[in-house]
Amino acid sequence: MKIAVISDTHNNWVNFKKAIDWIMKEKIRLILHCGDISGQETIDDAKKYFDGEIKFVKGNADYNLDLPEKMELEFGGKKIAFCHFPDMAKKLAQSGKFDLVFYGHTHRPWDELVLSGAEGKKCHLINPGELAGQFYKPAFAVYNTETGKLELKLLEKL
Repeated sequence: MKIAVISDTHNNWVNFKKAIDWIMKEKIRLILHCGDISGQETIDDAKKYFDGEIKFVKGNADYNLDLPEKMELEFGGKKIAFCHFPDMAKKLAQSGKFDLVFYGHTHRPWDELVLSGAEGKKCHLINPGELAGQFYKPAFAVYNTETGKLELKLLEKL
């Protein structure tokens, strides 16, 4: 089962829509958005347009949106948490409760293994990059829970 992970769209509906088009074509049914959506209209448009489920958390550019700071879920046998801020994500990854933790804010794609808990469990700490294209090329991530494979998708190559 695959999950699409997006962050930092900053109301760039053109890029968000292009990503959603590809995600639907690939039959991915879940998108996790790690914050900095920037407007309710973008959330509403995405929920209307995407035929699967999208979960959103609040970023620093989402001060006027009523969203949680973090979410926890289980998907494809993996325990997952996602939030916007790197410090919060690192603490979640070190807690020993999760297999995967996703975050945004830095706009830079990142993947690292974090040792967590007393037993030294490994947790993937992943930033999918930014979809807005403000500082880096627009990108998002796809994680396959069955194979453990993480892919960074550059929007310009879709």
